[in-house]
Amino acid sequence: MGLLDGKVAVVTGAGHGVGRGHAVQLAEAGAKVVVNDLGGSTRGEGADETVAQAVVDVITSRGGEAVADASDVSSWAGSKAMIDKAIDTFGGLDIVVNNAGILRDKMIFNMDESDWDAVIAVHLKGHFNPTRHACAYWRDQAKAGKPVKGSLIHTSSSVGLLGNVGQVNYAAAKGGIAMFTIAVAQDMERYGVRSNCVAPSGSTRLLPSAGDRVVEPDEYTEYSPRDPGNVGPLVVWLASDLSANISGQVFLSIGSTVTRFDPWKPAQAVTVPGNNRRWDPAELGLAMDQLVFNTRHSGLWSGANFGGFSPLTRALEER
Repeated sequence: MGLLDGKVAVVTGAGHGVGRGHAVQLAEAGAKVVVNDLGGSTRGEGADETVAQAVVDVITSRGGEAVADASDVSSWAGSKAMIDKAIDTFGGLDIVVNNAGILRDKMIFNMDESDWDAVIAVHLKGHFNPTRHACAYWRDQAKAGKPVKGSLIHTSSSVGLLGNVGQVNYAAAKGGIAMFTIAVAQDMERYGVRSNCVAPSGSTRLLPSAGDRVVEPDEYTEYSPRDPGNVGPLVVWLASDLSANISGQVFLSIGSTVTRFDPWKPAQAVTVPGNNRRWDPAELGLAMDQLVFNTRHSGLWSGANFGGFSPLTRALEER
C-alpha cells in the first residue's frame, strides 16, 4: 500500500527537474498523476507536447498511472482544462502541486517590462489559476456534503524568501507565492483543503552546475545533494493524510535538510513614550537605531506587547 493510493494529483512544470521528481515520486506512492508541462524553454518561449509525455512514459513503465497535459498555467482557460482533465480522467482531484516556472534574470536597471511580465505570469498567475479552479471544485464537493482532503503544494524559492542579486522579478514572484500559500490556507481551511509551500533545491536546467549535463531526478542511481528529486519526499508527505494538520507552512528543502520558515513574523517594536502622541522624527531615529542595529542608547527600555505577539519592545523614556 502506498501513502497516496486512490489519490489524484496534478503537477505543473513536471517535464524536468524538481517537478519531474514530484510527479514520479507521487506516482510511486500510489497517486494517479496529471503531468503538466508546456514544453517551453527556460525563458518561457515555445512549446513541445512531447516533454510531458516523456515523464508519463517513465511513470507508466514503472507501473504507475499518468496522463500528459500541455496547458499553459498562465492561461485561465488552460488551467481549468488541466484541472478538469484530472477530474474527468481519474474521477476526482486530491492534490495540486504548483511548480511551473521560468527565469529571465537581469539587474533591475536593465530589466525589460516583458521580462517582468513573463516571470510574474508563469510563477504567480501560474499558481493562482490552477489553485483557483481546484479550490472551486473542492468547495463544491464540500458544500455537497462530500468529504474533502485537498492538498495544495506551492513552490517558492530561497530567492523568494531571502532575495538575490539580478532576480527582482523572480524574487517578487516567489515571495508572493509564500504569502499566497498562507492566504489560501486561511480561505480553504473550512472546506478541508490544506495549503503549504516548498522552496526546493537541486541542479536543474534552470540552475545547472556549470559545464555539467543536467541529470533528471529519475536518472540518479544513488544519493546526491544536487538531485532535485530530494524534495520529492517532502511533497509526498505534504500530499498525504499524514500531514493532515499541516497548513499555511513554508519549508526550505536543501539536500537532506528541511527548514521551516516563519515569513513576516514580528521581531521587535518601539513605542513612543507615553503611547499617546506621535513620534518626533529625531527622537524616533534613536529608537530605530536600536530597533534595526540593536545598539543600546541610554533612555531605552523594554516591555509591552505588539499585535498579540510578545517580541522585545523598546521605547524612549520621557525626558
